[in-house]
Amino acid sequence: MKYDTTDYWARLVRSFTVLLLTCDIYNFNVVEGVNPEVEQHLEMGKKLLAAGQLADALSHYHAAVDGDPDNYLTYFKRATVFLALGKSRSALPDLNKVVELKPDFTAARMQRGNVLMKQGKLAEALMDFTEVINREPANNEAIEKAEIVKPLRESIEQAKVLFEQRAYQDVIVLLEKPIELCPWDTDLREMRAEAYIAQGEYFKAISDIRPTAKLMPDNTKAYMKMSTLHYQMGEEEESLLQIRECLKLDPDHKECHNHYKKVKKLVKQLQEAQELKNNGNHDDCITKAHSILKTESNVMPFVLRAKSFICHCQAQSGKVDEALKSCSEVIQIDPGNIDAMVDKAEALMANEDYESAIRELQEAQEIDQNSRRVQDALNKAQKLQKQSKKRDYYKILGVKRNASKKEILKAYRKLAVKWHPDKHEGPEKEKAQKVFIDLAAAKEVLTDPEKRQRFDNGEDPLDPEEQHGGHGNPFFHQGFNPFGNGGFTFKFNFN
Repeated sequence: MKYDTTDYWARLVRSFTVLLLTCDIYNFNVVEGVNPEVEQHLEMGKKLLAAGQLADALSHYHAAVDGDPDNYLTYFKRATVFLALGKSRSALPDLNKVVELKPDFTAARMQRGNVLMKQGKLAEALMDFTEVINREPANNEAIEKAEIVKPLRESIEQAKVLFEQRAYQDVIVLLEKPIELCPWDTDLREMRAEAYIAQGEYFKAISDIRPTAKLMPDNTKAYMKMSTLHYQMGEEEESLLQIRECLKLDPDHKECHNHYKKVKKLVKQLQEAQELKNNGNHDDCITKAHSILKTESNVMPFVLRAKSFICHCQAQSGKVDEALKSCSEVIQIDPGNIDAMVDKAEALMANEDYESAIRELQEAQEIDQNSRRVQDALNKAQKLQKQSKKRDYYKILGVKRNASKKEILKAYRKLAVKWHPDKHEGPEKEKAQKVFIDLAAAKEVLTDPEKRQRFDNGEDPLDPEEQHGGHGNPFFHQGFNPFGNGGFTFKFNFN
């Protein structure tokens, strides 16, 4: 379960505020011979505390302590505000002073025992609880806390032994209660975090490390560890955020600085690759993805993302053989990668292997039945398979599916010269007319971006059966007649 430190501190502030504001019940505010100026600071501190202005209240309690350094009550109130602010290290000296000035003040001993227990200093906490019980045998809270200490210490000692034996799951289970009752003990949290890391549960490890960054001053180690774990999980932005916190504490921290440079570089490369992919700059996308692999070749989430970029951009740029290899690598690493399966299917379609593309997409559909991209690609593959049994404009012109408009026009002109009906006589003329019509149809579709896209998606824009149930010759249906009014409207100079 994730430990919510924000909620914990909020509850702590409320509990300590209530404690301090109810001090009147025990006549803690009735102190003989208090300096009027000190009394004024105490009153202002009380009002600011009631308003939730803890920092301002603390400043008045500082002044009260300075004005009356022998008044145990001022130390107690300041200690309570320190605790409400989450500054247990600062609170302990004040509580020690209270006990020194007034040894029979059991409320201070109880408070100190609670703080020591939360810090994991169980032996010292037990001494305070025992002293409270000796003075107040009916103090149920002290009795309850004292009874808890022994089993807690046993669990912690056993956890240490099991940690050395690498029985990490047992360590995690054993430390659950101690960490719940000793939430400020950084050693316990660090031990459990290491157990989580050993089991590959990085997110849970971070949840234990994060509080230690607040509990220990200048804890660069915690921020470095969190950044590294986020990095291992492929969370580059969060990794960058945590390593920056380390450098805020120590700008000259060598380990943090080196990691920062690497993460920053990788973040930029990933952003650029994504932008190139989104903008359709496929060749540059491939180049950038390879640079990502040079920056990070071991952390699998980043390796997978780089290879996914390569897979997609190769498939979209018509590098069929390379795409099939790259996409297969991605799927081998991550068998449930829907995008890679679709990209591989796109490459198979470009290779006119529609049957394999359909199988790939059907497998993807079994993984995610609600994927729109999978469904669209499957519809396209099925249309292309059906279309392949009809005329293929790319085959008619003898060009590849990724041919440029210039290549298409060049192929058309060459074949149009060869099959122009004026060059043929007798029975060959009829064949030439048919071929010439097919050539003109191919040129018409493949040089028009909108029609070519429809054809690539599995629809023949010149097929009357696909155009709202139309009938007749597709060219006349479309208002296109390569022969003009009863004859050819142009001549080729064959000399």
